[in-house]
Amino acid sequence: MTISMITRRGALGAAGLLALAPGAASANPVIGAAAPDFSLPDQDGDTRRLSDFRGKVVVLEWTNHECPYVRKHYGSNNMQGLQRLVAERGGVWLTIASSPAGEQGYVTGAQAKELTASRNAAPAAVLLDHSSVAARAYRASVTPHMFVISADGMLRYMGGIDSIRSTRPADVATAEPFFRNAFVEVAEGRAVTRASTPPYGCVIKYVGA
Repeated sequence: MTISMITRRGALGAAGLLALAPGAASANPVIGAAAPDFSLPDQDGDTRRLSDFRGKVVVLEWTNHECPYVRKHYGSNNMQGLQRLVAERGGVWLTIASSPAGEQGYVTGAQAKELTASRNAAPAAVLLDHSSVAARAYRASVTPHMFVISADGMLRYMGGIDSIRSTRPADVATAEPFFRNAFVEVAEGRAVTRASTPPYGCVIKYVGA
């Protein structure tokens, strides 16, 4: 998958690499095909398998708590609001931390629990993908990178959380909410209007990359 990168100067430094993936629609996994299954430990050390949630709409959110783009959505309470919307609609929200040890955004289970509490976040679980297994399966490239899987296990949306590629919390209110729109359409059994959009955020570091 080809990823073009734009470096944002100033305080963001290396953490502020903005990755755009205009070719996301042609990359694996494929919209309308079965979402790749995976098995990962959660914040409590329990194993969670994606297929265990068959019958419910599942959201995957790739995260890095030190990423300014992630902070934008948690600092504005946008991410927490979306998490609660998904839960209210009977969906399952899985936050995935793929940063390996020594890289920005790495968390242990205890740290993940602390972050969830301190941010008043509401995922069904935080999954630890320290070996990049799930990230590689989904070609997750940045944080946040969002995916929506329908109750029948098919991938229905992948891409950005919204339309404004910035770190400014104020932009959340005026951005087109790509992810939110897609989730609501899937939850209501409708076709997704925009099934693939360019993700933006901090580049995910893969193990061995």
